[in-house]
Amino acid sequence: MNVDPGAPDGKAVAIDVEGLTKSFGSKTVVRDLTMRVGRGQIYGFLGPNGSGKTTTIRMLCGLLTPDSGHGTCLGYDIATESAQIKPRVGYMTQRFSLYEDLSIRENLEFVARVYGLSDPRGKARAAIERLGLKGRENQLAGELSGGWKQRLSLGACILPEPELLLLDEPTAGVDPKARRDFWNEIHALAAGGLTVLVSTHYMDEAERCHEIAYIAYGSLLVRGTVDEVIAGANLETWTVSGPEIHTLSEELIAVPGVDMVAPFGSSLHVAGRDHAALEKAIAPFRNDARYVWAPSEASLEDVFIDLMSQSQDNFQ
Repeated sequence: MNVDPGAPDGKAVAIDVEGLTKSFGSKTVVRDLTMRVGRGQIYGFLGPNGSGKTTTIRMLCGLLTPDSGHGTCLGYDIATESAQIKPRVGYMTQRFSLYEDLSIRENLEFVARVYGLSDPRGKARAAIERLGLKGRENQLAGELSGGWKQRLSLGACILPEPELLLLDEPTAGVDPKARRDFWNEIHALAAGGLTVLVSTHYMDEAERCHEIAYIAYGSLLVRGTVDEVIAGANLETWTVSGPEIHTLSEELIAVPGVDMVAPFGSSLHVAGRDHAALEKAIAPFRNDARYVWAPSEASLEDVFIDLMSQSQDNFQ
């Protein structure tokens, strides 16, 4: 097991990679990526669609071979020892991938047998108990709602007791309560030592991660805790409310010094990275009595929108 001497409390390192690059044809999907993830961490990946999040996750755990770069996952070389990594990884995709014409119990017993686990029936019963599926075990998977399918998928992923769990936008289309229950279980698993890599577009989910990384069209732009990422953006933010907010938004975004404008309900978040330039830009609008301006703290969503505005699609 690798140990990171620079990590807090000497935590073990689950993933340690440097300079990973991957291209498909003439397009570079991931470029010169360096990252370190501690064991037991929940590490979130944010970024626009097509920005390389899934490709990154697959390279980090040896499921996809990088064109260049090197590193380890769970102590194994991602380029030469991927066969040792794969059995230690659980992978939950956005799309439900179990058998819809089998029951919950049958699906879990089947997965247990595929992995060669002893007592597959007992393992399936334990997973059903843990994930709150008792009473539904004989229900066909195809008849489950999105939230229950999600629980079943998670149960199948953790059945062989992996050391690393990959979640690729796992709660898309799931209701808020089911998402909260799902994340409570993820935190319980991480507390037990499981490392989790998750890609998501939901800001509240990103805020539940121990650390996050923002990937835009192949390049890693920022990484750290949520507080570190927000502080590092250096966004000074104002909230403004009043009539004809849409028109005001269009006027503000065209003014030099305003780097980000985003609607939030009946108000706007207006932000800039240069204090003096932002003050000069919004001064004429603040003198308009129709609008109410108030300083506010930048949110993770503000940072996300600002980063998207700075990113250039590498497929264009």
